[in-house]
Amino acid sequence: MATDNKPVTENKAAAAKGAAIVTGASSGIGEEFARQLKQRGYDVVVVARRKDRLEALAKEIGGAEIIEADLSTPAGVSAVEERIAKGDIEMLVNNAGFATNGGFVDLPLERELEEIDLNVRALTQLSHSALGPMKERRSGTIINVGSTGSYQPIPYMSTYAATKAYVLFFSEGLHEEAKSYGVTVTCLTPGPVKTEFQEVSGVRAESMPAGWATPQQVVKLALNAAKSGSAIAVPGMVNKATANLGRIAPRFMVRKISGRMFKK
Repeated sequence: MATDNKPVTENKAAAAKGAAIVTGASSGIGEEFARQLKQRGYDVVVVARRKDRLEALAKEIGGAEIIEADLSTPAGVSAVEERIAKGDIEMLVNNAGFATNGGFVDLPLERELEEIDLNVRALTQLSHSALGPMKERRSGTIINVGSTGSYQPIPYMSTYAATKAYVLFFSEGLHEEAKSYGVTVTCLTPGPVKTEFQEVSGVRAESMPAGWATPQQVVKLALNAAKSGSAIAVPGMVNKATANLGRIAPRFMVRKISGRMFKK
């Protein structure tokens, strides 16, 4: 009888954790967030444009609520805000985002603005929507995915680095505000991770610095950092050194090194 009752006890504990929304959950870091949050007992809500991938992920992890949405559009953001308004979201992972690579003047402006809308605007709106209910019940977690690019300008990825700098500073500010009412805001700033990011952004893998990590490693670090109430999670010693480079080296040198790395 004890063996039969054990799964019931675990299910009750899982239900008590509430729901977790993960944006950009169709691949890479977002996909792994969904897996690990499900393992930790959350009811997972996955958000992305590619519904087929979300369905495959939901099947793999044993069930997930699916929201097919393009968060670079107002309609896509509104769809997720409607889900947040139900009031049961205990964790929001703002992972959706992309990068462009090339000389800014040569890149299509429409794509650059889409990048800002997704990396900055959508993250800001969803954070605002989630924080209201979290503040009322005095519990909750927001994890915003930045980058080691959050810490310095990156020529030939100028828009991307600027959006990720916003994510870092925005998250740090919210961290101080939200901890007063029992909510944790953590910014994950990974370096190179083995995902589709390089293919989408057009960045050559060989141009990336050392210190490659797996999605499993960075997600585990982020969840543990958020659980401990940390404001920032930086995976690996190489990435920690990169994050501090801008504070130590002259800014002209940081710009020059970054530009050489990411120039096509």
